[in-house]
Amino acid sequence: MTRLNELRDNPGANKVRVRIGRGIGSGVGKTGGRGGKGQTARSGVAINGFEGGQMPLHMRMPKRGFNSWNPKDWNQVRIDRIQAYIDSGKLDAKGVVDAAALVAAGVIRRPKDGVRLIGSEGFSAKKVTFKVEYATKGALAAIEAAGGKVDLIPAKEPWKKAPRAE
Repeated sequence: MTRLNELRDNPGANKVRVRIGRGIGSGVGKTGGRGGKGQTARSGVAINGFEGGQMPLHMRMPKRGFNSWNPKDWNQVRIDRIQAYIDSGKLDAKGVVDAAALVAAGVIRRPKDGVRLIGSEGFSAKKVTFKVEYATKGALAAIEAAGGKVDLIPAKEPWKKAPRAE
């Protein structure tokens, strides 16, 4: 039984902080890791992007593109990978294949914002019904050619309010 006065951290659990500017023998004395003289040796440096008063390059370039305020994080699943899971018996083709079934089979780790089926070849399972948020044209064509069906779920849009009952 350990006593209170014998309690210790595991070796290496606490790292000793490097004390900068504490003499030549410390290895980080004198300039304290800041190099020689000049602006960057002093505190309060705002030098990145500054061009001596000229308009900086990042401000001269035109703004391009758009970043969504609410980006979706999809699980993109290839249909040939789903076929491999059906062939190995990990995924049941008789039931509805949705995000929960794919998680249970180990095809994906977590549902995220939904499932997107991608790919255009490598699918041959008969009469498989998918319930997913998105499927590419090639994936739709390959699944329907094999005799399957894809039900598309409308994606959740948090900015749209539910209609009021009047």
